[in-house]
Amino acid sequence: MVKLTFIIIITKIIAFLMRFFGFGHGTTWPGEIALRLDQNIVGKIMKKNLKLKTIIIVGTNGKTTSAKLIKHVLTKLGHRVFSNQSGANLLNGVASTLINYTKLSGKISYDEAILEIDENVLPIIIKQFRPSAILMLNLFRDQLDRYGEINIIALKWHYALKQLDQQTTFIMNGQDPQICHLGRGVINSPVYYYGVKKLLSKKDIPHEADSIYCPKCSSKLTFSAIAYSHIGNFSCPKCVFSQPEFVDLTERMDIPLEGLFNRYNFSAVALLLNKVFGLSNEKFKTLIKDYQAGFGRQEMIDFENKKVIIQLSKNPVGFNQSIELLREIKNKPKTVLLALNDRIPDGRDISWIWDVNFESLVSIADKIFVVGDRAYDLGIRLQYALKNKKMTVTKDRICLNSQIYIYSKIEEGLESALKSIEKKETLYVFPVYSAMLALRKILTGDEFKTK
Repeated sequence: MVKLTFIIIITKIIAFLMRFFGFGHGTTWPGEIALRLDQNIVGKIMKKNLKLKTIIIVGTNGKTTSAKLIKHVLTKLGHRVFSNQSGANLLNGVASTLINYTKLSGKISYDEAILEIDENVLPIIIKQFRPSAILMLNLFRDQLDRYGEINIIALKWHYALKQLDQQTTFIMNGQDPQICHLGRGVINSPVYYYGVKKLLSKKDIPHEADSIYCPKCSSKLTFSAIAYSHIGNFSCPKCVFSQPEFVDLTERMDIPLEGLFNRYNFSAVALLLNKVFGLSNEKFKTLIKDYQAGFGRQEMIDFENKKVIIQLSKNPVGFNQSIELLREIKNKPKTVLLALNDRIPDGRDISWIWDVNFESLVSIADKIFVVGDRAYDLGIRLQYALKNKKMTVTKDRICLNSQIYIYSKIEEGLESALKSIEKKETLYVFPVYSAMLALRKILTGDEFKTK
């Protein structure tokens, strides 16, 4: 008890000093220090808060949107809820979040904790405590240098889930083959599957699809309909592995965010709230009407009478869905800013950009501005997409075909992109994670002004 209180006091002081002196928001380092003092700090805090209902959200895409949506609904129902909203989903981020809401006694006076968790961290978290529910969204290739292929993650999850019992409720994507296979392996806990029943029209497997082979017998799966990537209605022609029955509580519901991928997020959250909290579909429909996107997920920022819409695009599937959103916009100018970094939050391996359908982007965008640490790598990819090798080089930029402009500095590229659009027009920004943070800081702070 003394040691736990000491760690909480020390880390709370560190978090306060970091915020006070402007060294950050204290979302990871306090937790990192706490873990160095006691690697089981998360589990020890949870043991003192057995009445705290914990919802874990895992998956490649959609974690932050789903977590924010769950918190939005529960808060409107009068629950006291906290989450790791900054996207700090590694173990040190989870530890920082818990310490931030923990009293010196180790007690947390909230009803629910909504925690989005990094794919690699799920097995570690399960060893620390038993969550009330786990929402499994999807598995796509992402940060190959950290994770490897998705079957590696799936195997780690498979062994981790065996440790859980009936305390934990699973909400799983019934249209992702790997997630469905994991669900079949859960024996001791209740499992419910969600999906999307309408808007499934594609039948050809997209280039970026990952799970196209049966996870049980390795035969090629048959898809009768595909939403995007490998998400859709599937069956194995050779073995007993089959798609489970799933529900779509949003089938006849208008949702406040664009994009088929967001309908999956809403379908997942609707089922979780129904099975874990007993929330009716009609009540859910009422409570989401004023939901707004945030923190780079279709986030809209007003900047000097111009609109900037930021859509995080950090892997082939996410980027292609961002391009699909742009395609749905009719009769309006389409100016796009792409931002590519290769920092630790993004992954060092950027080979994934060759799996993005930039051929489609260059056909629908009027102008494309490219910035970031790896802007020139992305420029080469776009040059191939153009199938036109014309290139103009100036002191400050490279111009491809009078449509694509590549800048070495993020500030200069953003300034040029904003200058290129008229007042009340929209700049669409598709960044990786670290670039998103940098762009948001410029757009919402005092560091950058257009002339």
